[in-house]
Amino acid sequence: MKFNTPIKPFLILVLALLFTAFHEYKEEKKTLYLIGDSTVRNGGEGNLQRGWGNVLQEFFDSTKLEVSNQAMAGRSTRTFIKEGRWEKVLETLKPGDYVIMQFGHNEGSVPDTTRAGYRGVLRGMGDETKELTWPDGTKEIVHTYGWYLEKFITETKAKGAIPIVASMIPRNKFQDGDVERANQDFGKWAKEAARRKGAFFLDLNSIVADQYDQWGQEVVKGLFERDHTHTNEAGARINAWSVTEGLKEMKDCDLKDYLKKDKPTLFLIGDSTVKNGQGDGAGGLWGWGDFITPYFDEEKIKVQNHALGGTSSRTFQTYGMWQKVLDKLEPGDYLIMQFGHNDSSPLDDEARARGTIKSAGLEAENIYNPITKSQETVYSYGQYLRQMILAAKAKGVTPIVCSLIPRNSWKEGKVVTAENDYGLWAKQVAEDTKTAFIDLNQLVADQYNELGESYVKAHYFNNSDHTHTIEEGAKLNAKIVAKAINGLDEIGLKEFLKNE
Repeated sequence: MKFNTPIKPFLILVLALLFTAFHEYKEEKKTLYLIGDSTVRNGGEGNLQRGWGNVLQEFFDSTKLEVSNQAMAGRSTRTFIKEGRWEKVLETLKPGDYVIMQFGHNEGSVPDTTRAGYRGVLRGMGDETKELTWPDGTKEIVHTYGWYLEKFITETKAKGAIPIVASMIPRNKFQDGDVERANQDFGKWAKEAARRKGAFFLDLNSIVADQYDQWGQEVVKGLFERDHTHTNEAGARINAWSVTEGLKEMKDCDLKDYLKKDKPTLFLIGDSTVKNGQGDGAGGLWGWGDFITPYFDEEKIKVQNHALGGTSSRTFQTYGMWQKVLDKLEPGDYLIMQFGHNDSSPLDDEARARGTIKSAGLEAENIYNPITKSQETVYSYGQYLRQMILAAKAKGVTPIVCSLIPRNSWKEGKVVTAENDYGLWAKQVAEDTKTAFIDLNQLVADQYNELGESYVKAHYFNNSDHTHTIEEGAKLNAKIVAKAINGLDEIGLKEFLKNE
């Protein structure tokens, strides 16, 4: 018997196709399903409210894992099942997939046949039930919050998937300076359901509440849109980042392995003392940011200097430079900010109008900006720093605040420091937001004082400028920054320094 097709090439083709099919099967993407209410999924055209599930995909490697957000606004554990939404998830759930479930916001009403009671459940973890008879004569058995969660967990496991129970995010409700927590009711019961059924537990309520307590009520209210329950996009990103932080702490849960692991970038923002001109030594002057890269292993991290001469913490934002950096930030990146030299300028002068209110507080002042020819609300130096810190953290980025480098200004043989103004305020903002801080002002001043006024003036500055360093001065400051980074044990940036 003869074959028209040569058998050897034919077999090779078949084997290749089989290998490809097998390989594709082995590499099939996992799916992370999200179920919950509007705090997990919200938003639409014209709607400024966002759930954390709306932005969670950005934190994961989309080539390996897909986030399928099946949460629905207004639902409780009870109605999510009653309306058939859970059944639709179960139909597509595969072995190895993940399910994060976060409910609790809509469970509080007494269950009955009224509109208000349609989504309510019995409180607690018990087996007690309540029978309802609807106007059409149909009967419904209502269970406890814990019972419904345990049903999700059990049925997820039956499909070979991995359940993760998350306690609900806190509302924007404060009492005695601290955000209200759910650790005595729905948060407590979520944890107990996970424990009883052997599921992973993500204490999202506590993780987010800890952040809110650190930032304070005035800052937190800027993360919510129109009410005390629903976050805006910035709030959603902070909550999504909190989810990933919680996953990283779960030793036996491999969902964290699907988080993005691209080479991170260290972004630098600031004024001309960080980057003078185009960073090419114009006029013999340099910023320290131009000499920081050699201290890092470029095989592991990228360094980008986005500082711009003449800007303050205010104008770096109002001129649009901050938005350009923000658009580039990815989860796992780092951000060093150093402002202050230009913030002491007038608020509304016709030359630059770049000044900020001199404080770390929440003060604001409405002015007419003669440069933009429009009204503008000007905030404190500290508040502009705070805005950038929170926006960076919301994208999963680690910010580091630096106090400004000292000028070549001396008094009684000691360099003048900013320990009572911009250096102090930078430190206060870093402490308030639990952000890493490098007291560059004091560290450089200590070095200058050790070397002496004459030496510093001769080797680090020229005769015409008391603010901007020449090359040797910039290199010294970069060295001091790198040494300080090596001492920051609370963040991971030191891991990218060269081992020298």
